[in-house]
Amino acid sequence: MNVYDRLLSRLRAGDVCVIDGGTGTELERRGVPQLENAWNGGGTLSHPDLLREIHLDYIKAGAQVVISNTFATSRHALADAGQEPLFEQYMRQAVQLAGEARAVSERPDILVAGGISYWSWTGQHIALDVLAKNVAEQARIMADSGADLLMLEMMIDIDKMIVALRAAQTAGLPVWVGISLRKNRDGALLLYNEDTLVDALVALRRTDVPLVSIMHTRIEYIDACLDVVAQHWDRFVGVYAHSGEFEGDSCKFETTAPPESYALDCQRWLDRGVSLIGGCCGMGPEHIRDLAGLRHSLAG
Repeated sequence: MNVYDRLLSRLRAGDVCVIDGGTGTELERRGVPQLENAWNGGGTLSHPDLLREIHLDYIKAGAQVVISNTFATSRHALADAGQEPLFEQYMRQAVQLAGEARAVSERPDILVAGGISYWSWTGQHIALDVLAKNVAEQARIMADSGADLLMLEMMIDIDKMIVALRAAQTAGLPVWVGISLRKNRDGALLLYNEDTLVDALVALRRTDVPLVSIMHTRIEYIDACLDVVAQHWDRFVGVYAHSGEFEGDSCKFETTAPPESYALDCQRWLDRGVSLIGGCCGMGPEHIRDLAGLRHSLAG
């Protein structure tokens, strides 16, 4: 049984998996300059030792899964940043640095997840056929570089989510899906492009995805999201919420929820049956350290 299958078996037994926090924002917090149109993705090549240290800090804090710093380095984002020729190098090094942190930690049970998103910092909408090709390539490189699973992150519309999922699955690794929601002008909680969470879950029920996370979503929206998930999803559920305001693309860390406060929220979500818990933008190792001690945690 490989490390992923062992984790899945423990989740079926009722254990909870703790994942890491915001790797991109943690690079920013530690002084790494942003890459225009590719957010905090540049640190993979410009500050590899620091990125490895961040992954290791999350593992030491209790994370069972660390996600590669690839949210912002899709092929189309790197093209917008003028660094598309370095796409494969960004992919390989990001996954390998997470694997190196696992090796240093001497915790072979840690999983390395390849993070995949189609977010654009220029607002350019990528065509579905181009998205499929790019994600399939990205997933293959990640698999070749040692990823144990793939995590689709900040899925904000159903059509692109399903295309990205099918493309990612061609690499032969398990794929988890992370959906992001916000409120529209009328106060309705919807995916960023205004698809409903119900419709997204119905679409995913037609696939073999074992776990769906509500991620990069404000803490105060999570319970309402979980109300919907409880009615329309019968597989594993994860939560890694967003905290902190942004000025442009820069995180205002002083507005991030305190670790002890976020841990109380997370315990409430665990009590509702969530199987995977962690943090997104603004959340650092100190947040994960508090989560690792929560009831039924795998960490430690």
